Amino acid sequence: MNFQKLHTIETPDEYLDRAFKAAKKTKKKLRGPRFSRRKQLAIAKHRNFCLSLMNSMKDILMQFPNVDDLPEFYQELVKVTIDYAILKKSFGAVAWVLKKETEMKSEYTSKLQRCTEGERIAVIRKQAMGRGASFVKQIQKELKFLENSRRIMKGFPSIKSSVFTAAIAGFPNVGKTTLLYRLTGSKPEIQSYAFTTKGVNVAYLDGKKIQLLDTPGTLNRFHKMNNIEKQAYLAIQKCAQMIIYIFDLTEQYPLSQQKKLLQNLKKEKKPIIYYLSKTDLLQASQVKEFKQDYPLLSVKRLKDALMKEAQTFYGKK
Repeated sequence: MNFQKLHTIETPDEYLDRAFKAAKKTKKKLRGPRFSRRKQLAIAKHRNFCLSLMNSMKDILMQFPNVDDLPEFYQELVKVTIDYAILKKSFGAVAWVLKKETEMKSEYTSKLQRCTEGERIAVIRKQAMGRGASFVKQIQKELKFLENSRRIMKGFPSIKSSVFTAAIAGFPNVGKTTLLYRLTGSKPEIQSYAFTTKGVNVAYLDGKKIQLLDTPGTLNRFHKMNNIEKQAYLAIQKCAQMIIYIFDLTEQYPLSQQKKLLQNLKKEKKPIIYYLSKTDLLQASQVKEFKQDYPLLSVKRLKDALMKEAQTFYGKK
């Protein structure tokens, strides 16, 4: 799922400005007496005004995916990062405006068609546009909420739910993004501060048959997560068939905390393979001693393990 294509939700004034411009630019070949031509032009301007607002509201409703139709990962991600009840209410408000503008288009077209007095034409059209504008202005808060929601969704990772997936997990700065690069050649931006990964980085192996998720490092606060941590947790819980857990013995984070995080991940009951980063900074004896407790894999053996698990995954489908 790719949320990058969601475009800006504008303010009521911007939608109305577009609608008034559409009415003003109305061009129509008019025939008949002057009164008839005046009425035809008023009807055309009114219709273009309404159609502009109707299309704007339709566009908002159509561009957002139906949350209930999304893969489970995205359903949960929406619900933990956005107030889902207000989101649904906001979509309902937009649908209400669409309904009212559709009714207005029909109602005032009929009124203009029945009008028999020249001076009443401008009055009716002005009344129609005033009412139409008032409906849009009533949902200012909802439009602002939808724009804020769009900005949050735009930061969601693009994850394929049908592909074998392994999540690379561990504390910040332990080398998750570096391992992703060594496995796939994908090189996202790496910074030297906690939570280096701004979101879930996605890369692929074996002709996109294996999806690797570089999950933002968690500080072991599963019950006090920020939005980036929630992405990581849900990606591991809902998308990954396997976890690659990275240990770092350079003591940036105590080994006891790294083991505690590992125990939390084991609760997901997914296969876990282990990798030790920054071995160039360690003594050979440290690495050898650590291997006695954890069956560490090299990059090559990691790839082999991923290939084997992927074959099993696709063989079951």
